[in-house]
Amino acid sequence: MKNAPLKGRGIVVTRPASLANGLARLIESAGGRALLFPAIEIQPLAVRLPEGKFDMAVFISPTAVREGLPHLAHRPAHIVALSHGTRRELERQGISGAIAADEGADSEALLARPELQGVAGRRVAIFRGEGGRSVLGDGLRSRGATVEYVECYRRVRPRSDPAPLIAAWRDGALHAVTVSSGEGLDNLWQMLDVELLSSVPLFVPHLRVAEAARRRGAREALVAGPADDEMLAALVAYFRAS
Repeated sequence: MKNAPLKGRGIVVTRPASLANGLARLIESAGGRALLFPAIEIQPLAVRLPEGKFDMAVFISPTAVREGLPHLAHRPAHIVALSHGTRRELERQGISGAIAADEGADSEALLARPELQGVAGRRVAIFRGEGGRSVLGDGLRSRGATVEYVECYRRVRPRSDPAPLIAAWRDGALHAVTVSSGEGLDNLWQMLDVELLSSVPLFVPHLRVAEAARRRGAREALVAGPADDEMLAALVAYFRAS
């Protein structure tokens, strides 16, 4: 990237280890130093897909695509992705034309899509992690759909050693933290020094995660978006301006 806009910046990447390399490469291609510190670990679950065909399959995340799609024996008429990143993962798996929210990457934005309005009488499978939000399912049920959850992975807090990050922060070599979800934010506050997290900007995927970070005492919580390229663009804009 022209002029290496992140040169000299240490950026913490807290995505699960299996998903961190893409953002780490983008940060380093912009001259920054990616500090890998997974705040969530992904554990696949045994998938129990309800019998019969579905009219619509909704994938909540790229991980839901990777872990759940192989179990979908019959392709429904409608494939839905919560975010553009999830839609890109579907495309990598050979499925194009998935419905996704025009803006944002949350259940509320997806429910605003016209394709999700007239769903009365349709059978919908939602592929997600264990214990996800109920907003999307509740919204579809309120419109007359039959909703069944397919939980295909579990998110747990990893046992990451915070000492290298704390040392980098004390040496002035840590300048920002990227957060991939509300659960990751919660884990970070248990894994890292609160003073560290309240002293550097946090780049988060959604407004609700930013609000949660501010309630915890974050100095700056900036909404970047969930995708790697969105996160990079927000980092570059921030550090160019500063």
